[in-house]
Amino acid sequence: MPTKPTRADLAAATERTLPDVVAPGLAVLFSGINPGLYSAATGHHFARPGNRFWPALHRCGFTPRQLRPAEQDELPALGLGITNIVARATARADELTAAELREGAERLAALASRYSPRFVAIAGISAYRTAFDRPKATIGPQQDLVGGARLWVLPNPSGLNAHYQLPALVAEFRTLRAAARA
Repeated sequence: MPTKPTRADLAAATERTLPDVVAPGLAVLFSGINPGLYSAATGHHFARPGNRFWPALHRCGFTPRQLRPAEQDELPALGLGITNIVARATARADELTAAELREGAERLAALASRYSPRFVAIAGISAYRTAFDRPKATIGPQQDLVGGARLWVLPNPSGLNAHYQLPALVAEFRTLRAAARA
């Protein structure tokens, strides 16, 4: 497949899933909402150009350099991993049902229980509120645990999230990084 997926590649990616990037004892297991079609077509998490996950991860100090989505398998050696609340790919997160998000929260708890990360960091406050039935939740650390791991909510790193520009996103990631190193 070419570096940039074609329209046909994107159409074929509907309903695909991405493998989790996970290992036992991670410092942080990041969880997206669900894969977008671009990510599903490429096979890499947070792959759409304009997504700020990889720049934020580096600029806050989690990674020694800015990794490309295709380098996601380097994360476990850095104590990091990636999964999604809902595994199936869609064009937009609003295509997911509340029931799917709640089921995804259960899957995420089982994954965290199995691999024992110190933190699970969910990138997307709205999805977190629905999946975990916490309608008043805010960005940052949560009181709840998920699968025994401390729970943290980050802003969605999508380039479409105008509420958080890259410097503010980096600041939120940096706060998590400080907690994960403590």
